[in-house]
Amino acid sequence: MNLLKILNKLSDDQFYTKQASRLDALTGMADIGTKAAIAALPLGLGSLFTTTAQAKNNATTAPNAFAAGALTDALQLALTLEYLEDEYYRMGLDAGGLIPSADRTVFMQIAKHETAHVAFLKAALTSLGETPVAKPTFDFTAGGNFNPFTDYNQFLILAQAFEDTGVRAYKGQAGNVMGNKQILQAALQIHSVEARHASQIRRMRNNKGWIELDNGGNMPAATNAVYAGEENITQAGFNTANAFGAAAGSAAYDEVLSGSDAATIAGLFIV
Repeated sequence: MNLLKILNKLSDDQFYTKQASRLDALTGMADIGTKAAIAALPLGLGSLFTTTAQAKNNATTAPNAFAAGALTDALQLALTLEYLEDEYYRMGLDAGGLIPSADRTVFMQIAKHETAHVAFLKAALTSLGETPVAKPTFDFTAGGNFNPFTDYNQFLILAQAFEDTGVRAYKGQAGNVMGNKQILQAALQIHSVEARHASQIRRMRNNKGWIELDNGGNMPAATNAVYAGEENITQAGFNTANAFGAAAGSAAYDEVLSGSDAATIAGLFIV
């Protein structure tokens, strides 16, 4: 399916009114959603899902090609996700009267972290001889379906969804960056901070700090894609539910999010 066909499909009002709403797209767009999200990403990032496969095919003749391509593609994906978070908190802080004064200090600090992550990822890509992808144009209303900068509850919902997406996405790319020990260490350091962000925001919404079986904790169905697979209770062949039951066994292990799934979620907020 080429880009023109994807855009034509998404421009059809009947697609949203009869088949799925923009919000339902998080769980119902499936193949079209993945391709549309990839097409919407900045030039270069969409290749994450094609160049790695090509590099694998060439691995016998160029053993380092796949490792290098996977590393830079993973960093480009991470950069786009960090752009999204950085811009989201910046706009939230700039929206007068949105964030209560008691919570404002928290989001000011989180925003500084995201800005630092963006700077690191851009520097890392440049050091590898790659041009960092440009920051996309974001639409945090998802086509007018959210109002995060006028409704604080919605702001918190999307903040939790974005942070939980980032935590899972970083884990999903671990194998692609492990060939570079310095970047792997920095990625793990970022990952743990993103997890702390997620836990803090979840508690600000009166949720537990970790993900359980209940759709991430008091979240709308539109965010189901963020938590898909979190009900898994099997880890490396071990049934984690044996000791304390499915809920505890599932919550004890946070699942990964593939690059394509992360791109699909992020793509819904990219113009």
